[in-house]
Amino acid sequence: MVGRPRSEVARKAILRAALDLCARDGYQNVTMKGIAQAAGSGRQTVYRWWQTKAQVLLEALTDVLAEEVEGLPDTGDARADLVAFLEQTFALARGVAGQVVVGLMADAQSDAELAAELRAKLINPRRAALRAVLARGAVPADVELDLAVDLVFGAMWYRLLNRHAEVNQELAEEIAGLLARIN
Repeated sequence: MVGRPRSEVARKAILRAALDLCARDGYQNVTMKGIAQAAGSGRQTVYRWWQTKAQVLLEALTDVLAEEVEGLPDTGDARADLVAFLEQTFALARGVAGQVVVGLMADAQSDAELAAELRAKLINPRRAALRAVLARGAVPADVELDLAVDLVFGAMWYRLLNRHAEVNQELAEEIAGLLARIN
C-alpha cells in the first residue's frame, strides 16, 4: 500500500518552523514536538518524514542554502571573488544557518550516519565551491587547494565555535590577503 504523497506546503511549513525555532531557542532546545506544533502539523506527520530533528534541520538548511546562495562570483578578479564568496558564507554562518550547522556538527560527533549525510549535503559542496574560487588564482599556484580550504573554513569555524572574534567582512579581507601572500 502506497501512502499519501508528501504535501509540499506542509513540508515547507515544517522546515521553516524548525529554522524559526532554532533561531529563537537554539539548536539544543528544538524538539520534534515543538517543530510539529509550530508548523501546525501532527507529530506523526513530522516523524513519518524524518526520524530526528537533525534530519529536519539538515533538510531545512540545504533548502535554505539552495535558495539563498548565489552563484559563485566570477568577476575576473580572483581576490575580489574570494572576498565576495567569504562575505556571503560568513553572513550565512552568522545567522540561523550557523546555529544549525554548529548543532549538526556537535550531533555528528556521535552519529556516523548524520556525519556522512552532513558531509555529502552541506560540507563537501561548500568545500568544492570554495576550492573552485581559490583555483582561479586567489592563492599562488603552488598552494595545495584543499589545505587552503581547510585554513579558510577552519578560521571560520574556530571563531563560530569559540565566539572569541567576529566572522565578518574584515575576516574575509584578512583571509584573502593572507592567502595571496602564502609562498
